[in-house]
Amino acid sequence: MRNQVKILGELGSMILIAAITALVGTILVLAVGADTGKAFGAFFSGILGSFYSFTEVLVRATPLILAGLGVAVAFQARFFNIGAEGQLYMGAIGATWAGLYLPAMPLYLHLGIAMMAGFLLGGIWAVIPGFLKSQYRIPEVINTIMFNYIAINIVGILVRTVMANKTSPLPMSPRLSDDLHLPFLADPTRLHAGLLVALVSAVLVYLFLYKTTWGFELRAVGNNPRASSCSGISVKKTIVISSLISGGLAGLAGGSEILGVHGRLMEGISPEFGYIAIIVALLGRNHPFGVVLAGVGIAALQIGATTMQRRAGVPASISLIIMGLLVVLILGRQYWIKSRST
Repeated sequence: MRNQVKILGELGSMILIAAITALVGTILVLAVGADTGKAFGAFFSGILGSFYSFTEVLVRATPLILAGLGVAVAFQARFFNIGAEGQLYMGAIGATWAGLYLPAMPLYLHLGIAMMAGFLLGGIWAVIPGFLKSQYRIPEVINTIMFNYIAINIVGILVRTVMANKTSPLPMSPRLSDDLHLPFLADPTRLHAGLLVALVSAVLVYLFLYKTTWGFELRAVGNNPRASSCSGISVKKTIVISSLISGGLAGLAGGSEILGVHGRLMEGISPEFGYIAIIVALLGRNHPFGVVLAGVGIAALQIGATTMQRRAGVPASISLIIMGLLVVLILGRQYWIKSRST
């Protein structure tokens, strides 16, 4: 009986959050003087108006899921990784380098190595602040934020120097071979196999966190570092491992954008996917499958808001307000539940 009441309470709180979000969204649409019927019609049409529209949501969700998984793994170990944006850019560099400069080899082997290069470079970029935290207790929040700017500017330097496309006046790398592209899942849409990489990654992260000794140790360190240390768990090693996996997953997001969408390295390849991934992880409650649902939901919100702006003149920035509101409401709900249980 108590479990049933708990389930009903959680369901009721989620319905209340959805209702508050819808109400605030309606108020914001009215505040800009738009017709609510036309605005929300455009919003849902942008998401579900056609098969192509729906696949665009999944294309946008792919890097959000991968980077969100990375952030969630780090948060589980109490490593507050705010650097997924920079790790995504480094992963894009790794995938582009492997695509441009490695010798000829079978296509799928080349794609696999390029994605792995993205994972490794993103992971190495995250390990640096992870090591600094584990060895010298230097706050990772500041380091990971600063590493974002460094990585973004490294891309800017590369596409103007050693990786520059000599035939183009624009700062970008040469285009990868047309064959070196993640397979399309549904022609003639842009939906590519990066989505499968994201879904498989979610399953692997779940198995790692909840079915392995390393995953148990990682979660134990996140819950209580001191008790974990007294139990013989190496807190320092666990933080470094969590940062490597976290950055690697964000690097995969960068690799999937290069090999699945852009086909070349350029400035601005990420419309702040790495920062939005923090919201995705929080909304997904740091659970791999929750991150998948949150990633698709946030992607739908962004695509719908863009369509609403184009067709009804409603600023797409409203989606940012809604995302912030959702985070506040869900965190507030968790705090309320915790306070009632103590």
